[in-house]
Amino acid sequence: MSAGGQAAALDQKIGSGLKDRTKQALGDEFLRKAVAYTTDKLKTGRLQAMDMFGDWEAWRDRGKAIREHTINHLDYYLSQFADNVTKKGGNVYFCNGSSDAVSTFMEIADKQKAKLVAKGKSMVSEEIHLNHHLEQRNIEAIETDLGEYILQLAKETPSHLIIPAIHKNKQQIATLFTEASGQHFEPETKVLAEYARKKLRNYFLESDIGLTGCNFGVAETGSVTLVENEGNGRMVSTLPKVHVVVMGMERLVPTMEDLEVVLNMLARSATGQKLTTYTSLVTGPKRPEDLDGPEELHVIILDNGRSQQLGDPIFQEVLHCIRCAACLNVCPVYRHVGGHTYGTTYSGPIGAVLTPLIQQDMKEAGTLSYASSLCGACYEACPMKIPLHDMLVHLRHRKVKMKLTALPERIAFKSYQTVFGNITLFKLATKMGYYMQKPLVRGGMIKSGPPPISGWTQSRFLPMLPKKSFRDRWGDLQKELAAKNTAGARAKGGHAK
Repeated sequence: MSAGGQAAALDQKIGSGLKDRTKQALGDEFLRKAVAYTTDKLKTGRLQAMDMFGDWEAWRDRGKAIREHTINHLDYYLSQFADNVTKKGGNVYFCNGSSDAVSTFMEIADKQKAKLVAKGKSMVSEEIHLNHHLEQRNIEAIETDLGEYILQLAKETPSHLIIPAIHKNKQQIATLFTEASGQHFEPETKVLAEYARKKLRNYFLESDIGLTGCNFGVAETGSVTLVENEGNGRMVSTLPKVHVVVMGMERLVPTMEDLEVVLNMLARSATGQKLTTYTSLVTGPKRPEDLDGPEELHVIILDNGRSQQLGDPIFQEVLHCIRCAACLNVCPVYRHVGGHTYGTTYSGPIGAVLTPLIQQDMKEAGTLSYASSLCGACYEACPMKIPLHDMLVHLRHRKVKMKLTALPERIAFKSYQTVFGNITLFKLATKMGYYMQKPLVRGGMIKSGPPPISGWTQSRFLPMLPKKSFRDRWGDLQKELAAKNTAGARAKGGHAK
């Protein structure tokens, strides 16, 4: 099985379970309110930060230019970054797929005889299902990001790129902490945070390996940039003797000057902050004069289908993403159903595009392209101007061309093409449709019906077809206008033209 296939096998059945997960999410009133409330707050913060920042469109253009240049010359900057990490005493590993990355991490863990891994937030480690593989090797992995830790106790995956536990409330968290500790906790933020702080502190001190992701690698210095608001990333990257970074191959900027631009845009787009509370630049392992830091630094750079998008005129821009999650916060689909509905690591519009591309799976993951209204709100919010809505249309087209859509759907659209391509058939169909709908119409609306109508009417009503179509009414209006013109001309003693 390929690396992408292994990852897909560990994910849920993405396409086949999408409708069931959507139905479940729509029936969860708390989830819908929690997701809507938090995404509204994040969206408002982003808009306020944009207004304060000045000419946001100019910054978007600058950010896009940086990412475009980097991806167009990715081979050069990857080589420069790896060379500089090595010069500073670090180790770099290029991994083609998820299985390669997992094997590389296991080799490092075996060398250290590791039994405990303290993890900072890392979506790439979720992508390769590292925790699952560590568990199989009897290596304990502890998530130290508070949201991730909550989900680890709940045995769930992140449902948002930057706020993993967006769908949990204080009562649910208190229940999880009570079950995990044997102590009773009231659903109060200060109490819950204090317990998590004390509990996680021991893991920072006792872990054999600290693992983090990488927001940006700086090619000119070989630095790994980590941004977070809790301080756990700084603990994980300094207290354990070994620091392992797992990063996607596209997460680079050429210079420190470029880093300043994307960091400003990341914080404002993600949470509305001017800058995240903790911004750490890790450049090599601990030096003799340093008071703290890891004795070893290992950087695992993952491809996992990303290089397949290089040179693609449609999809290369997906590699420009800086994982700010602004697209999730404005997406009407995500805001109604949350991240778990997507059934994969990356949710929202970016997930619907990225997942089928990196998994190279149009049959299952390609179905996510339909989890979108194609409204374009994601493009308007994206600081890098990635046209995700256009990419979703192209993914749908790719799925259709590969004949991976359901047979009834293909027959329906073939019939649609035939009818709309022939004016006589079109007129006949609209007249027949009026009479055929009558058994389903109640009070001028279609409120229920057989599939596929039921897929629409289970959450909204369908307007009935009028007896006279727009074309018929337009023809009548043209005749009335012609008659008035003729009558007016005769009244003046002229001739109708």
